[in-house]
Amino acid sequence: MARAIEQHYWPRFAGDALPQDNIGAAAALADKLDTLVGIYGIGLVPTGDKDPFGLRRHALGVLRILAESGLPLDLLQLLQQTRALFPAEMLADSVALDVHGFMLERLKGYLRDKGFAPDEIDAVVSQAPTRIDLVVPRLDAVRAFKQLPEAEALAAANKRIQNILKKAGELPAGGAELALMSEAAEKALFEAVNELAPSVVSFVRNGGYTEALTALAGVRAEVDSFFDQVMVMAEEPQLRNNRLALLKNLGELMNQVADISKLAS
Repeated sequence: MARAIEQHYWPRFAGDALPQDNIGAAAALADKLDTLVGIYGIGLVPTGDKDPFGLRRHALGVLRILAESGLPLDLLQLLQQTRALFPAEMLADSVALDVHGFMLERLKGYLRDKGFAPDEIDAVVSQAPTRIDLVVPRLDAVRAFKQLPEAEALAAANKRIQNILKKAGELPAGGAELALMSEAAEKALFEAVNELAPSVVSFVRNGGYTEALTALAGVRAEVDSFFDQVMVMAEEPQLRNNRLALLKNLGELMNQVADISKLAS
């Protein structure tokens, strides 16, 4: 108990030791999250160099405990649970999401200090991760993926997919249907995506992020052929919607680990 009382202040500064056991870590997380949600929720947000309540330090402490102790806890859920302990009218309704966003900005600096490149960080953190213990493993996988010869082309294709889907506006519900396909290249991509999806999902579910991204490299040829030979925005609505659905499915599969469109060419 005495050790936990002492360690609930840890880490006190950048590079300081973390709590050494679960009781100390729980006390440290509770104290820091309470301070973050309470102070941030009444509008005392750090500005410039002014941070009188040390919210940046508390945020980094929470992030380090979750990441370096490998605690399988959902940060957004922790923030929401902390918010629920305050009187309903005391704090802003959006405080959990606001503090999560604030902490993700601190996370970027922490990851830069660990040697990750800005585009690698952006690819993972842009997805607003809530499991902080899984961020570095995902970044390691992204770094390995960048070394593959297919990486640059797939990153460019992913960016193209996102632009097409954004311009298309409201997307069709459901998945693509083979019966509505007329071009050999779109049929080949459809079959490749369906064949690949179970293994990618399984890899991600089991923490095999490098394996998931490596598997995605196998669809480069089908993706290239699709964009070379198929007019996505066809005039016929059913054909166009089916092609958009195929790209939506592909984009979701490609971004299971990180948003690879963020990777620099």
